[in-house]
Amino acid sequence: MDWGTELWDQYDIIEKHTQSGLELVEKYVKFVKERTEIEQNYAKQLRNLSKKYNPKRSSKDEPECRLSSYQAFLDVLNEMNDYAGQRELIAENMMMSICIDLTKYLQELKQERKTYLLEAKKAQQSLESTYKQLDGSKKRFEREWREAERAAQYAEKTDQDINATKADVEKAKQQAHMRAHVAEECKNDYAAQLQKFNKEQNQFYFDDMPQIFNKMQILDESRVQKLAKGYILFSETEKQVMPIIGKCLEGITKAGTNVNERNDSMVVIEQNKSGFDRPGDLEFEDYSQGINRASSDSSLGTPKGPMDILGKNRSKNFWLFSKRSKLSPSTLPPFSTPPAPSPANGPPSPKFGRDTLSYCLKEINKTVKPRISSFRTLRRSKFTAERNLPTVTEDFSHLPPEQRRKRLQQKLDDICKELQKEVDQSEALGKMKDVYEKNPQMGDPATLASQISQTSQNIERLRGELSKYEVWLAEAGGRGETLRYKTHTFNNNGAHDIHSPDGAHSDESTPDPSQAIYAEFDDDFEDEEIASPIGKCTAMYNFPGASEGTIAMQEGEVLAVVEEDKGDGWTRVRRNNGDEGYIPTSYVTISLNK
Repeated sequence: MDWGTELWDQYDIIEKHTQSGLELVEKYVKFVKERTEIEQNYAKQLRNLSKKYNPKRSSKDEPECRLSSYQAFLDVLNEMNDYAGQRELIAENMMMSICIDLTKYLQELKQERKTYLLEAKKAQQSLESTYKQLDGSKKRFEREWREAERAAQYAEKTDQDINATKADVEKAKQQAHMRAHVAEECKNDYAAQLQKFNKEQNQFYFDDMPQIFNKMQILDESRVQKLAKGYILFSETEKQVMPIIGKCLEGITKAGTNVNERNDSMVVIEQNKSGFDRPGDLEFEDYSQGINRASSDSSLGTPKGPMDILGKNRSKNFWLFSKRSKLSPSTLPPFSTPPAPSPANGPPSPKFGRDTLSYCLKEINKTVKPRISSFRTLRRSKFTAERNLPTVTEDFSHLPPEQRRKRLQQKLDDICKELQKEVDQSEALGKMKDVYEKNPQMGDPATLASQISQTSQNIERLRGELSKYEVWLAEAGGRGETLRYKTHTFNNNGAHDIHSPDGAHSDESTPDPSQAIYAEFDDDFEDEEIASPIGKCTAMYNFPGASEGTIAMQEGEVLAVVEEDKGDGWTRVRRNNGDEGYIPTSYVTISLNK
């Protein structure tokens, strides 16, 4: 069953139905658009929520950041941010696969429907025009037939009139004959127009309009099918991201299961352990003896009782728990705890060690106003003075022993890393200067003098700091486990020693006193492991490799890359026979392994 057969006379109904179908598509598109806006707003609110509770960069160095519960909360925020991304993906996919696609299809549908309606209107207008021609020919035939009948009656009357002349009779008969001829022609024209109209009417109702109605039926069924797919996509779009959303939720669950309360307790201990010994027993002071009591460790500045030790009496409490131990975050590192002197040998006093005079001198020195060298120091001193806080010292002596050792160890590691960078830069500058001296066309060695001098000064400064901090670490009871680096000595011209690829060893060079500190690490770098190649290179030009540390190569030769260019213009390579050396980076084309 189709519309052309069953609804041949329901043109208005079909037109109204198809228009209603288009309006339904438009309504669904608007519905999906509003849904995408809801998803986008939801995702935006989730992202803002995650951003609101995410710590700022300045707070990521706080001690609690190492706790598993804190890290788990950060994981929850990250998973929530990913969850928001999936909601945004749902909105984007709905907009692309439903809204945009259906909107484009709707425009095509309207245009096609409009074409069919125009065809139907054109066929109807053609039929109406044929009918008007038929009606005109019919009226003309009717008129002419009446005129012919009237002329025939007049001719007959004239013929019977005895007073009429023969000429009048003949004229009346000719007029009647002419009218009859015209009426006959109108009759034939009317018959032809009638036949034409019947044919067109049959074509209109049995061929043209049924075909148009059937096309509109196909169009409407296609619209319904497309709309049904849009309904399915509305669900499938969200189903596609549900596994990822499930993973986000699983990540939140995993973050909760990863919380380790025992580990958090250990982290708190590690961050806040002072390293102090517990106070010893108080000595009995016998006032019944009639002798002058000498000053002792236990009689000077000891707490009045257990309540003072537990910090209950804040005005005269035990120094370990006093307000003096609370340091400002702006003047102390994150892991800082109250300052105190290191315990002496023997039974310690709750307030100070055996040497009362030394302790008093230390306390006096702490109160002496230091020399202010800069405006920043002035502000810092004022800040600590207003709050009755101890000034942060370079050797971290304001920290408890355990925290001091950790901070000194961390400082040593940072200095070693910085020193290694300076040593590498000096090595590169030395190689570059040597190349410039042997190949003046490549550059002027004098341009590197200032850089070499500055690098040498930085190395000497860092070595001095390293030695200083190692001494402090030894005083604090540390083991001095610093990061190891390759040591290089430099002469006045910036040339480096035998550790450099093209440096020359000089017996007259004076060893740096601080080199003794690193003597224990020299053996670790004498037997270096053979580095595995990180890529290959092909020589574009010949290179003689005349200087020490370099290697000769021929144009087209393929070599293995062992070490990348560090910015000095040289690349370390190796031949198949094991020979290694440096070559100019600009002389080869390099392809690194992925």
